Amino acid sequence: MLVWAAIYLPALGSIAIKGEEGRRILPAVRMLETGNYVVPQVGSNPYYRKPPLVNWLVAASFKFLGVRNEWTARLPSALSVLAVAIAFVTVARPSLGPRGSLLAAMIWLTNIGIIEKGRLIEIEALYVSLCGLAIIFWLSFFLQKESPWLIWLPAFVFLGLGLLAKGPTHLLFFYAIVLAVVAYWKDWRVLVHPAHFIGVAVMIGIAAAWAIPFVHSTTSQIAIDKWSGQYTGRLKGVDFKFLDWIQNVPRSLIYFLPWVLLFPFVRFSKLREQGEQRLACALSWGTAVPFVLINLVPGGLPRYSMPAIVPASWLLGMICAGNALQSPRWWMKHELVWTKLVAAFVGLGLVIGAIGYPVAAIVVKNRQQVKTAAAEINALVPPNETLYAVDPDYQPILFYIKAPVQYVSHVKDLPPNVRYFLVRTQNEAVALAAPEWAQLRAQPIARVRDYSKREMVLFKVTPANGN
Repeated sequence: MLVWAAIYLPALGSIAIKGEEGRRILPAVRMLETGNYVVPQVGSNPYYRKPPLVNWLVAASFKFLGVRNEWTARLPSALSVLAVAIAFVTVARPSLGPRGSLLAAMIWLTNIGIIEKGRLIEIEALYVSLCGLAIIFWLSFFLQKESPWLIWLPAFVFLGLGLLAKGPTHLLFFYAIVLAVVAYWKDWRVLVHPAHFIGVAVMIGIAAAWAIPFVHSTTSQIAIDKWSGQYTGRLKGVDFKFLDWIQNVPRSLIYFLPWVLLFPFVRFSKLREQGEQRLACALSWGTAVPFVLINLVPGGLPRYSMPAIVPASWLLGMICAGNALQSPRWWMKHELVWTKLVAAFVGLGLVIGAIGYPVAAIVVKNRQQVKTAAAEINALVPPNETLYAVDPDYQPILFYIKAPVQYVSHVKDLPPNVRYFLVRTQNEAVALAAPEWAQLRAQPIARVRDYSKREMVLFKVTPANGN
């Protein structure tokens, strides 16, 4: 808990939202404002590309803590990372042992990929954590020879939530571990046990509990086209770039730094028990195969292979606990060397989280374009006036606007009593020429740029009599 808190909480809310974070936060704000938790919305439009679990969690964080800021928005990601660490030291403890389970948790908490994603409200931290929890529960209960119902059902609850977080890609990583372990244990009967099929039904039911109302609440064909396009586009290699593609594997390995540096020195033969050696081989195959396959997909990105971090953490925790690391010839052969190196890696993670992020927050404090643009608007729009955003698309600056924000799809949809409205530059001419303003004076009073350098125009509407 102390290691997690030291790495993931300092300066968690000090840096403005960036990248895809707005697509997780703005729909959550709209959910709280409208009460519609079925159809996520970005701006004035439904958001079809991702399921809403991360939006629900952000909305719950805002509601429960009573504050809407970067810290409360990102807290669900940090908590999901903590959940996996706790699962390692509790659920996996009988299988990994006290030392191995603690080491696996530390490895999970201190690799660069999880530190980065766990401090952002993006999907990866939640999605990878849910996949990881499924793997930990299934593998722990299988190795402990628990009831098949306990082996399958908890894992599929997490897999069902994973479907609500992003989609079915995590099933590739889960079943790769399952099939590899079952193959090495030659226990194929567990796959055909009724608990397995009931678990699949539970997983589908969890996803369907949202998907069915969603399809009935919106244009089903558009939703289906968007969902299918997310996967077929990756497989077909839309916007394929060869130079980026060949970097997928090395960039994916970077996510597991510094721990990936230990893998060349791993020796399964040094594990004392034959069962540990079998498990190490199974985990190696179950981790490596989906890792390579995902990175070979033409439209794949390195972050898609991040679910492999959990079984890799289990494997390396078991290896370090069993002293199954071989020193190179030029290195002094002493077990304490590896112990000190592992301690140094954990210390590096603590330095990055507890010192690196606070320092970074201070450095970039005056260079946060999103906050700067929002401050300019806040200085011009009174907090008691409604600001109308016309077809804003994805605009993170709206999260920082102090005045109430209302979304409309077109300039013609603005109400007669509008005083301030925001349009993208392509709609500026329409706003100036709109017949609705014949008796009014609509003047552009500010131009701001968002994080992607796109320009937006703030209009103030003044009645002809000046009141």
